[in-house]
Amino acid sequence: MRRWLSLLILFACAASLFAAAKTETRLVLSADTAKPGDTVWAGLEMKMPLGWHTYWQNGGDAGSPTTIAWTLPPGITAGPIAWPIPQKNTNQIGDTVLLTYVYEDEVLLLIPLQLAKDAPAGPKHLEAVVKWQECSDICIIGKSTIQADLTIGDQTKPSTESDLIATWRKKVPPPIAPNAARAYWDEPTNAEARPFIIEWDAQTKTPDFFPYENKNFEVQGPTEILKGDKLRLRKSIKKSEGEWPASVVGILVSDKDSAVEVTLPLTALPVGQKASAIETVAANVPPSASLITMLLFAFIGGLILNVMPCVLPVIALKILGFVNQSKEHPRRVRQLGLVYGLGVLASFLVLAILAIAVQHAGGLAGWGSAFRNPQFRIVITILITLVALNLFGIFEVTLGGGALGAATNLSSKQGFPGAFFNGVLATVLATPCTAPFLGAALTFAFTQTPAIILLIFITIGLGLALPFVVFCWSPNLLKFLPKPGLWMEQFKIAMGFPMLATALWLMSFAAKGEDGVLMMGLFLIVLALAAWIWGQFVQRGRQRKGLAAVSAIVLIALGCYFLLNTTKSEIEWKPWSAEAVQQARQAGHSVIVDFTAKSCLNCKLNKRTSLEIPQTETKLKSISAVAFIGDYTDENPAIAQELQRYGRGGVPLVLIFPKDPAKPAIVLPPILTPAIVQNALDEATR
Repeated sequence: MRRWLSLLILFACAASLFAAAKTETRLVLSADTAKPGDTVWAGLEMKMPLGWHTYWQNGGDAGSPTTIAWTLPPGITAGPIAWPIPQKNTNQIGDTVLLTYVYEDEVLLLIPLQLAKDAPAGPKHLEAVVKWQECSDICIIGKSTIQADLTIGDQTKPSTESDLIATWRKKVPPPIAPNAARAYWDEPTNAEARPFIIEWDAQTKTPDFFPYENKNFEVQGPTEILKGDKLRLRKSIKKSEGEWPASVVGILVSDKDSAVEVTLPLTALPVGQKASAIETVAANVPPSASLITMLLFAFIGGLILNVMPCVLPVIALKILGFVNQSKEHPRRVRQLGLVYGLGVLASFLVLAILAIAVQHAGGLAGWGSAFRNPQFRIVITILITLVALNLFGIFEVTLGGGALGAATNLSSKQGFPGAFFNGVLATVLATPCTAPFLGAALTFAFTQTPAIILLIFITIGLGLALPFVVFCWSPNLLKFLPKPGLWMEQFKIAMGFPMLATALWLMSFAAKGEDGVLMMGLFLIVLALAAWIWGQFVQRGRQRKGLAAVSAIVLIALGCYFLLNTTKSEIEWKPWSAEAVQQARQAGHSVIVDFTAKSCLNCKLNKRTSLEIPQTETKLKSISAVAFIGDYTDENPAIAQELQRYGRGGVPLVLIFPKDPAKPAIVLPPILTPAIVQNALDEATR
C-alpha cells in the first residue's frame, strides 16, 4: 500500500507536464476568393473547455500570449494579431493581487493577410503553427498546426465564416477619439514605483485600463476609481531600467464588450491639483482566502513531519515510555501526552520569534513587496532547491551536537519535565525535515506580519503534536502505526520531487529573460554538485574532508559570480529578414546578423563573451550599425537557405555586412572572441 502511495504522489507531480492541451483551434478566412491588393482577414478560433483560459497579448502577472508562425505562399504577408477585449482575472496571495488578462470559453484572434498587387492568381495554401498557454488548476503549453485555402482571382467572394469574423472584429478596440483621454503623473513617487492618473471623457461605472506589455516598465496593481467631477483612474508604474516612460499604451475598457485603444503621453500633474488627495471610492481588490489555504498547508505539513525518517522512529518508543511510566494510570499517560504537545508548541513559538527577528532584520514587509524583490526571488529559489536536495539525501542538515545532546538528556527525565522536553526533542528532530505543503506555508509565512508568522508556526506545531497526543489518549492505536523501515526513506525522497517542481516554478520568474533562466538553471546545477560533494565527502567521507569542503565552496562562489554578472544587453536586436538587411545597407548602415537558437549553447557562449558585452555594444553604437537576430529554434526555410549559402550546417552563424552594399558579408568563425568581433566591425566601416 505504501509503495502505491509513493507512486501516486510521483504520478500526480508529473501529470501536468505530460497533459494534452485542451483548447481546440482552427483557421477561418473572411473570403474564399480575393483579388490582388485585397486584405483578407484570417481568424484563429480557440475554444477552451469550462474552467480553462488562454491569454491576451499581455498575459499579466502569470501568463504568456498566443503566438502564430506563418508559412505563406509568395505574394501574401501576415500582419500582427488584432486582439479582442480580454477579461481581467484577479487572485490574491497574501498582500499581493495577481492580475491576468485572459480569454475564457472561446476567442477569435484576427490577423490581416495582405495580398500583393502582383500576387499570382490561383489556389493558395495557408498554414501556421500556433503555440499558446492554457491554464486551469494547472497550466499546459499547447501547439497545433492550422491551415486553410484561399484562391486569388479577379473578384472577391466572402466565405461562410465572414459573419463570424465581422462579429469578432467589432470586439477589437478601435483607436480612441482625439483628446478624449489624457494621463499625468500623480504623487508621491519612489525609486521603483510611480503612480499616474488617467482622465477619460466617458460615461461608465466600471472603467478600467489594460496595459500593453513593455520590457522597460510594468503597469501594475489594481485600478482605483477616483471620486471627482471627472472620470479618473489611478494606476502605478514599476520601472525596471532607464528613465520613467514618456507614455503608456493599452486599452481603456468601459465594459466587457466595449473598449478603445490609447497611446497616452504622461505629463506633469496639472497646476494646483493634487490627485492623490482625491478620495478613492473603489478598488478592484478581491477578498483573500489564501491565509486559510496556507494554514491548511501548515497543518498538513506538520502532520507529514510525523512520518519523516527523523521523527517517526521516536514516536512509538516515546509513547511506550509514557505507558511504562504510568501503567496503572491511563489518565497520567494522557496528561503526559498533552504536556508533550505543549513542548512542541513552545518550541514552535521560539522558532516563530526567530523567524520574526530574521524577517525584520531582512526588511521583508509582505508577500507582495518581497516577491517584487529580484534578490528575494533568487534566494527563495535557491532555498527550495536545497530543501529538495536534502530530501533526496544528497546532503544532510544536521544539528549541533551540543543542542541535540541537551534536548536528548532533558527528554530522558521522568514525569512532566521529560514529556515537555520530548516535545522539544521532536521539534529539534523535525527541523531538518520539510515537505511540499510545509515549504509553501513557510515561504508564505516569512513574508507576512508577525501575527500571521506566529499563527502559521503554531499551526505547524499543532500538526506535529496532534498524532502523538491522539496515540497517548488511545495507546491501542499504536498497532496501526506503521513500523519504521525502508519505505520511510522512499517517502522522503518522493517528497523531494514536488519541492523540485516548486523550485522550477520559482525559477521561471526569479530569472529575467531567456539567458537569465539558463544562467539560473546552470547555477542550481552547480549548487547541486557542490551539495553532493559536501554530503558525500565532507559529511560521509573519511579522508580529505578539507579539500572537499574547499571544492564545494569554490563551486558555489564561481556559480554566484556568473549568476550575478548576468547583464541585460543594450543591443536592439531586430527580427532578421533578407529584405530588412538589404534596406539597412541601402540606408548606409553596417549590419550584424546573429543566426542563433535557444538550444545552441555555443550561440549563448558567443553572446555572453563577445557579442552582448559593453565593448561590442559601444562599437555598434559608434558606427550606427543595425543588429538583426535570426532565431532558428524552430524550422525556418529562409534561415536554412542562408546557412547553406554560407556553408554552415547549422547555427551559430554571425555575419557582418559592410555599409557598402557592393561588398560581401564578413563570415565570423563559430567560436568568437571580442577581438574577432571588433576587427570585423572595423573592417565593415572601411
